[in-house]
Amino acid sequence: MSPWRLGGLSPAMLVQRVRKRLWEHEVVDRAAGLSYYFLFALFPTLLFLTALLGLLPGPKLMDRLLDYIGRVLPGDAASLLTKTLTEGGRGARGSLASIGVLAALWGAASGMVSIRAALNVAHGTRDTRPWWRQRLEAVGLTVCFCLFTLLALILFVFGERIGEAIADALGVGAVFTRVWNLARWPALTLFALFGIMLVYQFAPAVRQRWRWVTPGSAVALIGWLLASFTLRFYVQYFGNYNATYGSIGGVILLMLWFYLSSLTLLIGAEIDSVIRLAERDGP
Repeated sequence: MSPWRLGGLSPAMLVQRVRKRLWEHEVVDRAAGLSYYFLFALFPTLLFLTALLGLLPGPKLMDRLLDYIGRVLPGDAASLLTKTLTEGGRGARGSLASIGVLAALWGAASGMVSIRAALNVAHGTRDTRPWWRQRLEAVGLTVCFCLFTLLALILFVFGERIGEAIADALGVGAVFTRVWNLARWPALTLFALFGIMLVYQFAPAVRQRWRWVTPGSAVALIGWLLASFTLRFYVQYFGNYNATYGSIGGVILLMLWFYLSSLTLLIGAEIDSVIRLAERDGP
């Protein structure tokens, strides 16, 4: 059965059951805990991603990444991340197998471990696998997630040039180039959806049939985009965190963004879990 049939549930029944599970699983509190772990895993993840970027040609990749962060996040939170990425990028041109990069990868996997624990609660299961297997799988998911981020970044930066190269190789005209430039934006969205589905499918200790897009992943992506831009709009036009919190305003904004991101991720997981139970047990 397609997940878009909602397991035979009506939209109203789905909303009611998801709301009940959000209360039973204390999703609001778990999102706060998950955002706390995200903060500790963020900088190792960025350092590992910086090391991957250092292996690729084209120094403008890092500049475009910093520009993208500045557009999505509120100014203070973006300045905090860009400063860390800039300082980390100065020493990230070495070997990918260096001890520092491997340590950063190990630390970045801590965020995936916390995501797995939260998703196991959403699916009502308990992870009985050995701790070393859980950690290795978390490392693998982190590497895959970073690779998809790189692919999306390459498509974002060099998408126009790639389209021109393909057009020249195939001998097609400018129409193909224009279509390519329009199509690469939905492709970026698909990369983001695939990254979310990768986490939803393989992070929890539940065997699931692979699905490219689910209602939960779509809600998580849309909710994350809305939360990010709403927070940025509010801070830009209505809020003044620096006047209230001083120099730690950027950290507070970053934690708030993590909290909203964690909340949308867990809500999406609860939606998929309710649909999966309805498919198994009936509406």
